[in-house]
Amino acid sequence: MKRAIPVLVLSVAGLIPIWRYEPSTGTTTVATPTPTTSASASSGTSSGTVVKGTLIQTEKGPVQVEVTFAGDKITAVRMLQQPNHPQTAAAVPKLIAETLKAQSAKIDTVSGATITSTGYRTSLQAAIDAKAS
Repeated sequence: MKRAIPVLVLSVAGLIPIWRYEPSTGTTTVATPTPTTSASASSGTSSGTVVKGTLIQTEKGPVQVEVTFAGDKITAVRMLQQPNHPQTAAAVPKLIAETLKAQSAKIDTVSGATITSTGYRTSLQAAIDAKAS
């Protein structure tokens, strides 16, 4: 009887994550990027070409970026859509900083936000490709 209570409590505690589990729906691409010229960048301080990346549907929610270019240089990146998760909120500034540093979509995944990082890179690459064409 002394063991029954801890076993019961631990069993229930182990089942809670299973009850809360939401199966993934996969990742699909929904839209295509369209380059547009804008008089103001997302920072509001310089002009350049603004390109929206592809809208990526992830299992955590939609991800879409908008990239501002001055010539071939990435001057700003803004998230148009992102999942409503604390990990995403913490990851976005890191992803943007890495993008501005690398000047490409070849950036590291942010730990704890792998799905958002993958969607971000995919949308970012689509914007870069649209600018190049």
